[in-house]
Amino acid sequence: MRDISTGPDGTRLVLDLALTIRHDGSGGVADDLLAPLGLTAWVRAHADMLPVGEDFTADDAVLERVRAVRAAVRALFARAVRPAEPSPADVRRLLPVPEALARLNAAAALVPAVPVLDWADGDPAPAARDTAVVAAPDTDLLVTVLARAAIGFLTGDDRHRLRACHAPRCVRYFLKEHPRQEWCKPSCGNRARVARHHERHNSRTEKVT
Repeated sequence: MRDISTGPDGTRLVLDLALTIRHDGSGGVADDLLAPLGLTAWVRAHADMLPVGEDFTADDAVLERVRAVRAAVRALFARAVRPAEPSPADVRRLLPVPEALARLNAAAALVPAVPVLDWADGDPAPAARDTAVVAAPDTDLLVTVLARAAIGFLTGDDRHRLRACHAPRCVRYFLKEHPRQEWCKPSCGNRARVARHHERHNSRTEKVT
């Protein structure tokens, strides 16, 4: 039986999946999962959190399935940050929420699993891990784990800290770490402040003229 638990790493995993859509550095949006090579690199970079072999190699079929899970995740992220606006990358291409839910639930159910209790000597408390009850190919396990990680995140406390960054040129989602945090990282805050400064300056200039 294969362990398909993500535990605390599930939050990082689902955020990293969403962030494969990112700013390209020149005013546009880049997609790290446009081709099987990109998914292969991403999965191998997250091998410590995924139930796949180190030699995992993606093909077009699994790429399409992972992209489908990602689209569902980003649609539900957009719902989670309401009433704030979603990431600018999603404004015109979000899945309807019922379709996103159905897609995510179907992916999570692809490989049946049961909780298995562990309590090793020296551990103060027992722990449960989800274990697949049938043999399944790596591709099915990958899709299932990503979907289950998303469900775990969306039903957990971290969901309430999810925000979309609206700094100029940023399309990231992030977890708010402190009450005054508005941006995903300091560089985004700097760009936002510069943009506000220019906007105020231009507004004053227009009034004078």
